[in-house]
Amino acid sequence: MRIPLEGALRRQGAGVLTFIAHAGGAAMLAGRATVALFTTRFELRQFLYQLDHLGVRSFGIAAATAIFVGIVMTIQFAFSLERFGAQDSVGRVVGLSEARELAPSLTALVVGCRIGAGITAELGSMKVTEQIDAIRALGADPIRKLVVPRVLAGTVLMPLLCTLALVLGIGSAMVVSKVTFGMSMPFFLSTAIDSIDLADFLSGICKTPFFGFLVCLLGCHFGLTTRGGTEGVGRSTTTSVVTVAIGVLVADAILTQIFLNLFEV
Repeated sequence: MRIPLEGALRRQGAGVLTFIAHAGGAAMLAGRATVALFTTRFELRQFLYQLDHLGVRSFGIAAATAIFVGIVMTIQFAFSLERFGAQDSVGRVVGLSEARELAPSLTALVVGCRIGAGITAELGSMKVTEQIDAIRALGADPIRKLVVPRVLAGTVLMPLLCTLALVLGIGSAMVVSKVTFGMSMPFFLSTAIDSIDLADFLSGICKTPFFGFLVCLLGCHFGLTTRGGTEGVGRSTTTSVVTVAIGVLVADAILTQIFLNLFEV
């Protein structure tokens, strides 16, 4: 059965309007969180709790992602460069790839989906059970108590997790190059480190606070706009994961261009 053109256009228009509404809502939430951060009492205890809840508990998935990405990239590059007699350059290629793109972007993508889903599910459950309304009734600001600690914790944690991913990625690449291809580990490490200058490191790591801010902001936005009981929590969580993944990729494309031009000057 062919979908009538009018119905298809109506659905596309509704999708565009929904996107604009969510983008506007997230932007307004970012503004309110920024104002609350500098004009109200800082929730230190909540911030420290979120550091543990979002960061320490994300260590395992960040480490696993970094290790296996390093292994796969080393094997791929080694086989490819062997055809041209340039297998000694594997360390340089892996080191540069990890520093500029793989460690910050893939870690933010995988960890961000986990963090965004968790925040959305938590705040969405509070929303549908009217706990957020209860916070307002007690005279407290939900943005200050719920949003600011999470967004700030994500902004602080993402650079740390991505730096850890860079170290583990190069370490796993060094080990697999020795075990699989018989390359000297000190030689691999020295070539990898020599290939990374300060501009390469900064162009990758400076993207990560923006990733952390975006991930937590989107998670809070979809959590606070949850409707429809437990079924609505599931819908919001699914939407949050998809939006976070796309948002990280789009932000990566924009920030890569900005920081590469900035630090290459």
